Amino acid sequence: MSGIEDWNGRIAVVTGGASGIGRGIAEAFVAQGASVVIADIDAAALEATAAEIGAVPIRTDVTDAASVRALASSVIGRFGAVDIVVNNAGVGPKADIASLTLADWKWILDVNLWGVIHGVDAFLPALKDNPRGGWIVNTASMSTFFFPPSYAPYVASKAAVDGLSRVLRAELAAEGAHVGVTVLHPGAVRTNIAASLRTRPEALAGDSGLFDFDIAQKLPVDARWSTPDEVGRIVVRAVTAGDAFAFTHPEMVDDVERSFAAVRDVMLAYGAAG
Repeated sequence: MSGIEDWNGRIAVVTGGASGIGRGIAEAFVAQGASVVIADIDAAALEATAAEIGAVPIRTDVTDAASVRALASSVIGRFGAVDIVVNNAGVGPKADIASLTLADWKWILDVNLWGVIHGVDAFLPALKDNPRGGWIVNTASMSTFFFPPSYAPYVASKAAVDGLSRVLRAELAAEGAHVGVTVLHPGAVRTNIAASLRTRPEALAGDSGLFDFDIAQKLPVDARWSTPDEVGRIVVRAVTAGDAFAFTHPEMVDDVERSFAAVRDVMLAYGAAG
């Protein structure tokens, strides 16, 4: 379907909007003329960012379905509708699989995957009821193409977000709904994801093997780093154009093709063996 071309007066919600990519997206939406609600678990950062960029702050725990539904109710109650929802909140600490506890897996999947599921569950009915149509943006990761060691929960969650987004887009198109879906695959972006553990609930801490480390630091030293405001402009472009995907680092296409080629070669080998 076609994207959103007229942004004036649009109502947008961005989770994880107090910092990093979420803040960059929120700022870009404000610059387009949208009224923006930012949701985050970090109350202090949330209030400060909202004041700085001209957004409405609503503290939200994306791991809690009731909290996200309350966010949706607050947005609809205040504005009467919602046009764009960005399910962006995420964490990305590091640990080898053998060092992970089940609590580690639960926390990362609760934020990165269930946060998206809760966002879709809470906002999709209102988006479908909007006569102007709507849009969903879900943040995945370029790591889903390369599978870096020591990030199993992160990559698993982001791969699931990518799959969820593709299926949702296909279903909405099949039923003729005026709601589009874009999945964002960021590469190296200068954010504070390396401070993810600050938001981990104490009840889930336990004997954890996780430690903070930005996954993008595993890239070559000459890799290009993007900024949150650049990501924001990319998301605006994708939603305006109606794109199914948004990429911050198109120069990585050769690496992606090599990843796909490795799968293709094995598939062809099985065909030849048959």
